[in-house]
Amino acid sequence: MKPTMLLKDLEDLTQKSATPPAPQLRVIAVTSGKGGVGKSNVVVNLGVALAQQGLKVLLIDADLGLANVDILLGLNPQYTIHDVLQLRKTLPEVLVEGPDGLKILPASSGIPELAELDEYQKMFLLNELDNYSESIDVVLIDTGAGISKNVLFFNIAALERVVVANNEPTSITDAYALIKVLATQHNERRFKLLVNGLSQPREAEAVYRTLLKVAERFLGRDISLEYLGYIPYDESVPKAVLKQQPVLTLYPKARVSRSFTQLAKHLWETPAPEEVDGNIKFFWRRLLQYQI
Repeated sequence: MKPTMLLKDLEDLTQKSATPPAPQLRVIAVTSGKGGVGKSNVVVNLGVALAQQGLKVLLIDADLGLANVDILLGLNPQYTIHDVLQLRKTLPEVLVEGPDGLKILPASSGIPELAELDEYQKMFLLNELDNYSESIDVVLIDTGAGISKNVLFFNIAALERVVVANNEPTSITDAYALIKVLATQHNERRFKLLVNGLSQPREAEAVYRTLLKVAERFLGRDISLEYLGYIPYDESVPKAVLKQQPVLTLYPKARVSRSFTQLAKHLWETPAPEEVDGNIKFFWRRLLQYQI
């Protein structure tokens, strides 16, 4: 066989065997320093917006003792994460399906022992999620509010963190407190800020500038606080909450719905962090394969 034929055969083989790289799994914690800023509503609508773009999304309700996600979606799950931790059900058996194919791991309400997971429960949950075999593009974790051990655990187990705040002084102060604890005690340096429920962009930008100034002054300029923009106040949001449906589903043409779609597009198209830090992560095996 002629050398040119060998070269051509090699090129054909390379073209046939070459496969496009798998998209990187995104594991994003959506969190807040203070309750009442609309964090869970943000997570639900962001999850729906990502799913509407054809992505496979898993939403984890990590406010373990005070479940909200299933209520916002009008779901009545038979089993919850509590059943997984009690070894009564496997993780796939507990998952429920929401709008647009969104997969949801529901939390429980009124179970005090879930308010603070012990080390065994944390490792068990990490392992269960790591062994979840279905294909996923994005994992959204709806943490509780504040700086409890559960909130910190779910934040450090995610690859990315989105802090939700509004312009109330307590919201800004508590958002900084959460960032401070994660930075000083767990060496997390990368954060994203989403301002929720304001009327004008300048109001939201003022929240960002205030938080960035305080963070850089007291935590150092190596803190990265990316501004994701804001979700505008819209009267359709409380209407959707009362009807237990995502505003994006019920009022797809509303200004707030367009904002969620734009936010989902921006998050997905923005490259994920190039490296996994030293903290233990959900889906760490899958995350590691993208670093090789």
